[in-house]
Amino acid sequence: MNASMFELDTVREQLRTWEDTILKAQGECALCNSTVDRLLEQQEQQQGELSQLAGRSTQIDADIASARSRITELEGAATALKSEAEGKAQGQTDLQARWSQIAQETTALSAQLAGLEAERDSTAGNLRQLEGLLTDISGDRDQSRAAVEEYEEKIQLFSQEIGEKEEELHLLRGQSQSQTEEIQRLNEQKLALEGQRTHADKESREKNSELLNMEREVSVLEQKKAATAMEEKTLLDKLWESYELSHEAARAQRVELESIAKAARRIGELKKSISSLGAINIGAIEEFERVNERYTYLTEQRDDVERAKNELQSIINKVTAEMRNIFARQFQTINEAFGTTFTELFGGGKATLELENPDDILNCGIEIKAQPPGKALKSIMLLSGGEKAFVAIALYFAILKVRPTPFVVMDEIEAALDDINVTRFARYMRGMSDSTQFIIITHRRGTMEEADVLYGVTMQEQGISRMLTINLNDVAKELKL
Repeated sequence: MNASMFELDTVREQLRTWEDTILKAQGECALCNSTVDRLLEQQEQQQGELSQLAGRSTQIDADIASARSRITELEGAATALKSEAEGKAQGQTDLQARWSQIAQETTALSAQLAGLEAERDSTAGNLRQLEGLLTDISGDRDQSRAAVEEYEEKIQLFSQEIGEKEEELHLLRGQSQSQTEEIQRLNEQKLALEGQRTHADKESREKNSELLNMEREVSVLEQKKAATAMEEKTLLDKLWESYELSHEAARAQRVELESIAKAARRIGELKKSISSLGAINIGAIEEFERVNERYTYLTEQRDDVERAKNELQSIINKVTAEMRNIFARQFQTINEAFGTTFTELFGGGKATLELENPDDILNCGIEIKAQPPGKALKSIMLLSGGEKAFVAIALYFAILKVRPTPFVVMDEIEAALDDINVTRFARYMRGMSDSTQFIIITHRRGTMEEADVLYGVTMQEQGISRMLTINLNDVAKELKL
């Protein structure tokens, strides 16, 4: 079916190609016909021009003959006049004037004769060109007619081939119809087979379900078998452990039961008698020794852990008490130094450090209270930004007083201060420079004025940084300040 459809599409594609070729040939034929008609019109027009040129040439020949005869007459008259002038002296002046007029007419006629001859030559050349063009047009017309006849033959061949292809197309359509019917029949068979397959799948699923059910039943039975075997093994083990009887020995001593009730009562009586004898455990002494040894070891371990715990707790309590004493002592020292530093920096007022919970000094927070000159005592959180910064600087200097360090780096610590407080900060820091070396990163003028050495970075050229150093002590010595 696919091959027939492909062949049908191929034939249709060839048919469209031939139809396009026929249309192209018909267009070329129409173009050739229009070219032939145009050439015929040009031929008629040129034939008319040729007739006009032939008439003009005849007229020119007649004019030339007339001019030549007139020249001959004038030359004869001139000769007669010349001879007459030679014979007669009288009237010479009139004859000369007449001679001059005849000479002028002769010159004019010669010029007219030369123009007519040139026009005749030009007309003859045009006539030859028209005759050659007419010959070419006749050849082009014959060639166009031959091309038209060739195209007509091609059109007839194409028409005949189109008829053959249409017959093949009709035959292929019939084959396509039969193959379509065959495909429809095969589709119906396919649907029937799919129905059978669906029915078979359904039966297969049912059989699989039955098989699974049977497998589950087999599995349950195998589990029951295993459980029964396990129960049998348990009974045999119990028989051996309780009575030291094997299966064969028990079977030899087997007694037929008269009734289950009597057997149950007899079993109860026997169990009661056995339980009255009590349990005999030969390995109890060894087990007691093992357990007692384990208990003694664990008790010693517990006592060691408790002793270590008590020792660690005692050490922690001692360390905590020592830390509490050290913190309380250092806190009091820093508080006193903070009050003194605050008064020196602010020029008055007071400040204190207070613990939020004096009973738990290691875990509680610390509150800073400050009273600048002329203001009420309040928490640091209620001060302005500059006052907060100045209080923090005072606390920092107080810590340096209690625990001085040889080297301190500060990065724009006085940025939030006004000029007066910057000056106070710089002078106070200058007073502490005997025990501590300060490196300050700053942009404030008051801080720079108290420095010993200034370092700056400049970029005079793009991408090249330079370090500038000014030792103010050396400058002061040079300036004798």
